[in-house]
Amino acid sequence: MRSIARGLGLGSAAMALTALTALAWPGTAGAAPAGARSLYAPSALVLSVTAGPDTETGTVLRAVTLVCAPKPGGTHPNPATACRELRAADAQLDPLAAPAADAVCTREWNPMTVTADGVWQGRRLSYSYTFANPCGLRNTTSALFTF
Repeated sequence: MRSIARGLGLGSAAMALTALTALAWPGTAGAAPAGARSLYAPSALVLSVTAGPDTETGTVLRAVTLVCAPKPGGTHPNPATACRELRAADAQLDPLAAPAADAVCTREWNPMTVTADGVWQGRRLSYSYTFANPCGLRNTTSALFTF
């Protein structure tokens, strides 16, 4: 199986983000007059799990959307908890991706990479973390990458 992310250039990624934004807020395009400020800064992410050391050479296994503003939603199985964790961590994702301190995993090298791409409170966010093997991913304490 080939990776969905392979061959996506910056233009394609930008189009995907634009499409996600349009889906997250249907009917709002052009609704506000020029210069008007939104009540909510956009917060919408595409989260993925890839088998491999990176998204360029790996195979995307799962991907979900997470919308946190104006209210939690998207295809993430637990958007309210994931959004609450992101807000509490001030969008610093390393603590949310790290395996639990008491996790017991083998030392095999079978990398799994998680990514978060999109907009968090109006700012571009792009994040990637590679676990040594699936055990590390299964033992994360956060709901963010649990899908």
